[in-house]
Amino acid sequence: MAEHKKEKILGVKGMNDVLPDEAPLWELFENTVQAVLRSYGYQQIRTPIVEPTALFARGLGAVTDIVEKEMYSFTDSMNGDQLTLRPESTAGVVRSVLEHNLIYDGPKRLWYSGPMFRHERPQRGRYRQFHQVGAEAVGFSGPDIDAELIMMCQRLWDDLGLSDIRLEINSIGDAEERNRHRADLITYFEKNSELLDAEAKRRLQSNPLRILDTKNPAMQDLVNQAPKLLDYLGDASRAHFDGLQRLLNANNIRFTINPRLVRGMDYYNRTVFEWITDHLGSQGTVCGGGRYDPLIEIFGGKPSPAVGFAMGVERLLELMRASTGTISAGQCDVYLVHQGDAAQLQAFIMGERLRDAGLDVVLHCAAPGGAGSFKTQMKRADASGAAYALILGDDEMAKGEASIKHLREPDMTNNQRHIAFDQVVDYLIDQIVGDGDHDHGHLHAGQVHTHH
Repeated sequence: MAEHKKEKILGVKGMNDVLPDEAPLWELFENTVQAVLRSYGYQQIRTPIVEPTALFARGLGAVTDIVEKEMYSFTDSMNGDQLTLRPESTAGVVRSVLEHNLIYDGPKRLWYSGPMFRHERPQRGRYRQFHQVGAEAVGFSGPDIDAELIMMCQRLWDDLGLSDIRLEINSIGDAEERNRHRADLITYFEKNSELLDAEAKRRLQSNPLRILDTKNPAMQDLVNQAPKLLDYLGDASRAHFDGLQRLLNANNIRFTINPRLVRGMDYYNRTVFEWITDHLGSQGTVCGGGRYDPLIEIFGGKPSPAVGFAMGVERLLELMRASTGTISAGQCDVYLVHQGDAAQLQAFIMGERLRDAGLDVVLHCAAPGGAGSFKTQMKRADASGAAYALILGDDEMAKGEASIKHLREPDMTNNQRHIAFDQVVDYLIDQIVGDGDHDHGHLHAGQVHTHH
């Protein structure tokens, strides 16, 4: 009976693999982010990917696009709980801060990274599983922490070599100010209802502030003439916003005040900001954030101020690719070539000694058809990006010496040495550490393990 060919199972559309040749760019981004955040005193927090659905419905607002259309929600088959794959992380971080009394002993600077999930049509820079890095400063009330977060972003763009990202800021005031503005905004839009599109009419009573964020060209004049929230700010909100601008100006952070800038979540107040690029088409926002003083009380805690941001990793990586090009995969230092049983045993011993000394080592292992000839193995060694090939065969085993070949040496006539087994580690350390063209951030002075 003929055997049916099994169909390939493909990944979910909009949920992408990060392949080995892409990983170095991710690592560069993640390492840079971690260094910048640490330099400002932020500590990492890791929260679950799955949270109670009620957390997002309460925190984000029931009439936001995320809650209405984009969440991956399901019923737990074990106990009937309503659960959701997190569409963002602020709500989960605040839940954790409250659950574990993290601000009992004072304000906290926290940061997170990881995958988020939104059920929407995949497009450039917008995926169903996407990654964010964010920071949350909980328990701070002044404009100084708002400025610090913005300056931290600027430092990150500088360290990543990204220059074409601009900053827009706004203040959306406090609840009473927004309520007065909201009433006038509804009145204004109702008088011009014939100019509203279907989406704006739907939002008119539930979330009219979001109409200001419309991308519909036909509504731009209408929106530009709408009442501006900045005109409704009280003394405290105005002083906060002025304080933020003063700090940004003093630190040469360039910005534009965009009176139409709002955030999609209900919990924001006062400062809101976005970092925007023109190089990603319609998905131009690479980082957004602001102050969310009401959220902790909404979640049942004592009122406590907070501010934060989240940045889209995939969008920033796309900018990095355009700016720096591709980054080669991390090269190893030594590729171990061997033939024969005795040589294989010695290769394993030698590989562990070299790793103990802090070097990166790839040991040739058998593929279908056998271990391969010396010629085949040397091709693999060259393709690995290794600086050196360490060769062990019958001749080397008989003499107690390893052949060491410099794979990146321009002078190919004098690039192989024979080194006694007990001197191999010292020889390679001397050669590699002295090689100015090789990156040795992983090799620290005194980094020698002694489990052998």
